[in-house]
Amino acid sequence: MSLNPELKSINCTACGAGLDVLGGGRVTTHVCAYCGSALDTLDNYQVLQKFDLLNRPESPFKIGMTGTLFGVDYTVIGMLEHEEVWGPRRWTWVDHQLFSPTHGYAWLTLEDSHLTFSRRYRKPVGWMSVTWVETAETRPKLHAGGVVYKYYETSSSSVIFAEGEFTWSPKTGEKTTAVSAMSEDAVLSFSQTGQEREIYRTVYLDWWATEQAFGLAAARAPRGVHALQPAKFGPNAQFLTKSGLLMMALCLVLGILLSAFQGSSAFGTQRFDIADLPVTVPFKVVQPRRLTRVHLKGSAHNSWGYFAVELEDPEGELLFETGRTVEYYQGRDKDGSWSEGSNHAMLGFFPPVAGTYSLSLALEEGGLWGPNSSDVHPTDRPMQQLEVSIRNGVSSGYWLYLLGLGFGVIGGLPLMRRFLHYKARWRGSDWVEEGDD
Repeated sequence: MSLNPELKSINCTACGAGLDVLGGGRVTTHVCAYCGSALDTLDNYQVLQKFDLLNRPESPFKIGMTGTLFGVDYTVIGMLEHEEVWGPRRWTWVDHQLFSPTHGYAWLTLEDSHLTFSRRYRKPVGWMSVTWVETAETRPKLHAGGVVYKYYETSSSSVIFAEGEFTWSPKTGEKTTAVSAMSEDAVLSFSQTGQEREIYRTVYLDWWATEQAFGLAAARAPRGVHALQPAKFGPNAQFLTKSGLLMMALCLVLGILLSAFQGSSAFGTQRFDIADLPVTVPFKVVQPRRLTRVHLKGSAHNSWGYFAVELEDPEGELLFETGRTVEYYQGRDKDGSWSEGSNHAMLGFFPPVAGTYSLSLALEEGGLWGPNSSDVHPTDRPMQQLEVSIRNGVSSGYWLYLLGLGFGVIGGLPLMRRFLHYKARWRGSDWVEEGDD
């Protein structure tokens, strides 16, 4: 990209190369792009130090490029590479110094293809210090501009590359400690280098829109989730959430109402001794093609029984044969009391015609839980009785419950995505709550 022909230029006092002056009157240091000399603009461009330019970081944004961010025209006037080292791990990112004749200075940061925009924060706000973070029992937070910012991380980095113009004098190896706190859409960084303190507010930039603003071709998409990256949802996400959850609630209410209608009794509760089985139970159906339920209730205690069931229609024809298991176990172990199984069983069917049906019940198998085991207790007993009751014309909310579950999934997916995105944003925080591993 060509440079603005109206900008003034100087000659590097170390190597004599021509350098464009892009950054306005507050620039204090100009790092030569040819020899790496840091020149003091306040003292006749005397050489302060030299940077190694051999390992220039990769960045699509070059010095002299111009672009529009938030309706303001900015020019890239400088580039810094920062490095943070923690044990065997190493992180690097590139800061681009921006200048606008009308809005002053800002930073465009590139890290893992994510782009952020930072400016100095001028509003009154307290200082979040390292000491505060280290001594706090709960996650530190503060209010700024009516927004709550929660502590995110503390980082200590140094400059390993510099080129271009800056409003301060970067020094190789000089440590900068930054404590950051994050809200829903911004980060406040409390940065300290030596005795100098600055507060910056950082927001996320859409990488495609930003590269377009600077006239760049589309680069690779960002990797992972940045702490400030907003979640992206389709235009109908809010509608799906509201309508899905509303329909789920409606289905659940209707399902509960339907389940409350238990129809009429076709056979009142009757108790049979297991020794008297098999038995045949006649019952009268007055509402054909309506759900009819047979309820079985046993008396198992650390025992079980499998009952064969046959049903004949009013003409004596076999409609179906099936079986149901009644079993119940309980005990204690090192973890406390436990129980499993149930003394209740049920089967349902839709009688094709009205009339008197016959239900046959027989015990095919049964016994104690682990009869050859030392776990058997004197109170364990095989099943002794079986209760039978039958109701006709029963309403069921089963399908409405399933439908409600489907609507709940539809309405809950955007919420789940939002929750997972929130967790991903905060995954990089170095704050550990008590009890966390």
